[in-house]
Amino acid sequence: MEMHLNLRQVIFSLYLCACVAMCESFRYSVPEEKKSGFLVANVLKDLKVDAKDLSARRARLVSKSSKQYFQLDPHSGDLILKDKIDRETLCGQNEPCLLLSEILLENPWQLHRIEVQIEDVNDNTPQFSKNQFLLEIPEQTPVGIRFPLERAEDTDKGENAVQNYTLSPNEHFRLNVKSHSDGSKYAELVLEKPLDREVNPNLYLTLSAVDEGIPKRTGTAQIIIDVLDNNDNFPQFEQSVYKVTLMENSPLDTLVTRVEATDRDFGANAHITYSFSQVPENVLKLFKLNKDTGELTLTGTIDYEENKNYEMNIRATDGGGLSAYCKVTVEIEDENDNAPEIIITSITSPLPEDAPLDTLVALFSVTDVDSGDSGRTACTTEVNLPFVLKPTENNYYQLVTQQPLDREQASEYNITITATDRGSPRLTSTRILHVQISDVNDNPPVFEKPFYEMQLRENNIPGLLINSVHAVDLDTAQNAKVTYWLLPGKVNDGPTSSYISINSETGNLYAIRSLDYEEVKDFHVTVRAVDSGSPPLSSEVTIRVQVVDENDNAPFILYPLQNGTSPSNDLVPRGAETGYLVTKVVAVDRDSAQNSWLSYQLLKATEPGLFTVGAQNGEVTTLRPVSNRDGFKQNLIVVVRDNGHPPQSTSATLRILLVDGFSDPYLKSVALPKEETAEEEDPSLTMYLIICLAAISSIFLISVVAFVVIKLQKREKFIGTYNSAANFPVGPDSQENSADPCAGSLSQAYNYEVCLAGGSLNSEFRFLRPLFPVFSVEPPNTQVNPRSSNDSEGVPSHAGESQHVVQVRIYFSSFLTLQGMRMFISMSVL
Repeated sequence: MEMHLNLRQVIFSLYLCACVAMCESFRYSVPEEKKSGFLVANVLKDLKVDAKDLSARRARLVSKSSKQYFQLDPHSGDLILKDKIDRETLCGQNEPCLLLSEILLENPWQLHRIEVQIEDVNDNTPQFSKNQFLLEIPEQTPVGIRFPLERAEDTDKGENAVQNYTLSPNEHFRLNVKSHSDGSKYAELVLEKPLDREVNPNLYLTLSAVDEGIPKRTGTAQIIIDVLDNNDNFPQFEQSVYKVTLMENSPLDTLVTRVEATDRDFGANAHITYSFSQVPENVLKLFKLNKDTGELTLTGTIDYEENKNYEMNIRATDGGGLSAYCKVTVEIEDENDNAPEIIITSITSPLPEDAPLDTLVALFSVTDVDSGDSGRTACTTEVNLPFVLKPTENNYYQLVTQQPLDREQASEYNITITATDRGSPRLTSTRILHVQISDVNDNPPVFEKPFYEMQLRENNIPGLLINSVHAVDLDTAQNAKVTYWLLPGKVNDGPTSSYISINSETGNLYAIRSLDYEEVKDFHVTVRAVDSGSPPLSSEVTIRVQVVDENDNAPFILYPLQNGTSPSNDLVPRGAETGYLVTKVVAVDRDSAQNSWLSYQLLKATEPGLFTVGAQNGEVTTLRPVSNRDGFKQNLIVVVRDNGHPPQSTSATLRILLVDGFSDPYLKSVALPKEETAEEEDPSLTMYLIICLAAISSIFLISVVAFVVIKLQKREKFIGTYNSAANFPVGPDSQENSADPCAGSLSQAYNYEVCLAGGSLNSEFRFLRPLFPVFSVEPPNTQVNPRSSNDSEGVPSHAGESQHVVQVRIYFSSFLTLQGMRMFISMSVL
């Protein structure tokens, strides 16, 4: 339907000028006094269309007058009388009496002027203003003197108006019928035989006015002639015709003119009085004559549009009854007292905002009943509007578009049409046209943000609402209805749709499954917003979803291994001093941030006051010197806790053997408790143990060499020969503890190094001095940054895990070597 309307408007605007030029005028006639429903004419033949086209082209009749006297049947083309017409009321004496209308046709647009002439019928009888007229005629009046008689008024026209006057038979007078300049008839009484007052002082005559209508109508009046005594001088007017110009709408009591007559008689016969003679009733309503002074004044409102001139006869009568006559002609000058009238013929509303230029918005006409410049009009509209006026013929104007429309900037217009005439002063009238602009889909949805960042805690409930996106469309109705779609993408080699979904109506984003921070730390998705217009418009936005870590992983013990078998033995020489480093508990946590900050605590010990555990680095050291009174076997349980909420923990079991001189060449002489004395060793077992010791020593030497090579390649200074544990921060005070090269803790990237505590070379490996050179150990204040190697190579911690695994394996080889030696000594002792 909307496309059909647009097509109609385009065709209408393209062919409008051509159609105006093809306008034709048709004239019909109808007698007055016909009843409503009278068929005036059928316009199909004149319009050259059939009844079907007449209805399809929305034919309509527009009257040019304030009242609609006719109506057009759009199905048959009949022009029908709507109301009964009285020609005399409608047009008065104006001829011809025309009613103007216009027939408008659309697709293509055509304008035809219809003129219907109202024909007069003889429905009015001639009437005199009075039933009796008195004429005072002196005796001895010369034969041939003429006495004008008042004419009868007949509001009909043509043959139906007064056509003749007749006089009753008498011996003194005859009737002479004449015509005025406008064609109207009037009668004069002509004296044919002198009057003799002594014979007949009064005469009674009958004057008849007859029209030629069908049927004929006659009006009568009685003329009474009073024969006066002799008066031999008649009054004389200065002019026989007085011509006066009078402006319409002149105020009341305005002096129109003054007539003056003189009489050479004396006394009463010279006293002159003035009166109207043969004056229509409408003149008597508008003008007043002073009978003594002859002044003609205005007593009513003069309207140029009703009558443009007036004629009246004035009679001057002396005291003897003699009369003289003159004519006064009053010409009415037009005044600009009628403002232009704006008549709207058609208007298009609502108007689509994508309407092309020169689209017809409204068609209207401007009329002014004044004459001359007062009837010439000009039409304007407001400036800074996307519309312009184009004048056409017959005072019609087209309001068309001159600029593109945008409903989002202005959804409606109140267009003020101003019509001004050229009179003085100029008169103006206005008409406001209300035009609504309909929407088309010309605005894509726009997201509130150019980029969205959202957070989601790991281990979330599937179906959890993450957040929402919102896009705004400046259009209306369906063009502004926005739906949201998730574009295809990949997250960890899986489709995006398996991780997240979106509500197409609300834009809410939901997590489809539970996420694990250790697997997915963040991912990106793209959302498209599409409106419901035709064609639909869309826009896209990128959303970054960050997975927030939770404390869902307990610490994992890397060393000593907790594989369900009996724990390994750590050897401590008797006589060790306070602060002797026994071993180090190494643990990691897969969580991040503070959830991976670890602390160590000694939960249980065989000798509670003998050992202690570093809370930050997990180093097991002696709390006091080891004495011979301490038990041979010491069992420790160390608890490792993270810093999450709530915290999680893991325990490690350590087995420590207190021995005397485990670095001596012989082990058999080690004093053992009586209950643990072993049987005599098998010589073959001793051989196997020596072979194992040699193999383990070889592995240890290879590990040390590989470790030194890696350190040199990283261009870091190798400090210390043996380190027993890794350095990793566990809390805010981790930097304070990093000053000790053997007091390190595991970093977030699981980068850890194994070192031996200072002094352990003298205690545990005293028997290896002939085989291995003694490495110097840096002072405790030397700092070793386990991250320096990664940083120097520009590899992120999470990207260099394979390198750390190799390094850990080297460190574990060192530990395995040390552990193998300890196992050998333990077995020998046992």
